[in-house]
Amino acid sequence: MSIAAQPALLTAEEFISLPHDGVPRELIRGRIVEDAMPAGVRHGYVCSNVSQFVGGFVKENDLGRAMSNDTFVVTKRSPDTVRGSDICYYSYSRLPKGALPEGAAEQPPDLVFEVRSPSDRWVKVMLKMAEYLEAGVSVVCIVDPNEQTISVYRPDESAKILSAESSLTLPDILPGFSVPIRKFFE
Repeated sequence: MSIAAQPALLTAEEFISLPHDGVPRELIRGRIVEDAMPAGVRHGYVCSNVSQFVGGFVKENDLGRAMSNDTFVVTKRSPDTVRGSDICYYSYSRLPKGALPEGAAEQPPDLVFEVRSPSDRWVKVMLKMAEYLEAGVSVVCIVDPNEQTISVYRPDESAKILSAESSLTLPDILPGFSVPIRKFFE
């Protein structure tokens, strides 16, 4: 009996250099995983709102850079895992002014927003959130369009779940930023 050869595990750099055909993919423990279900209109709209509020604030206050559209974030090495964040923010201390890298930044972002899509299961979302925090992301916000909530996660702290009547503030990450939660869904 012969054992079929397993394909070699990819590194983050090999994965990032692959041609992109529009299919959402991530690298999980060295293996490519496709997200077969497109997220849909509401997901895209909420992502756009988050990007506009966060990105506008970051740019206006010259704090760093906000990014969207599945920006590569390396969360683990050996074997490598590369996640595609919906929206992320890098302060200039983590990603200095100047030319941006082509692939992934060496440092993790300060802040990541993941917008829960209709096909996302909570276990998958929570595993991704934990990976971001373990990789050095300071704050992960899970945006839930169905419940109109934002759950804020930090290393070694209990989650804070903010309802539509609350405002999102992140004074240690984005000093002065405050947006009513409902605005992300309107």
